[in-house]
Amino acid sequence: MEYNNRNIVLGELIGLKAKVIKCLDKKQAGLEGLIVDETKNMFFFETKHGTKKVVKATATFRFYADKKSYVVKGDEISFRPEDRIEKGLKYYRKRQQK
Repeated sequence: MEYNNRNIVLGELIGLKAKVIKCLDKKQAGLEGLIVDETKNMFFFETKHGTKKVVKATATFRFYADKKSYVVKGDEISFRPEDRIEKGLKYYRKRQQK
């Protein structure tokens, strides 16, 4: 899949490098790694210090794909991966094409 600023909220996120740029849990802000799994409410990051869990709804993420980066608020992707296309369409329509 070729990612862009709009379709990042619809695509597969497992396997992408990501960084937590804002989070209600200040200890998790700045966490960076590879997304190895996800559930409806959580991402599992593989970091230098092992696997870390981050609650999607309380964070803002920067995803790195196709030599670009995309910022996504957690509430835009707080769905099960298999439901993201259907439920994420409203965020897809709101996001600006870059």
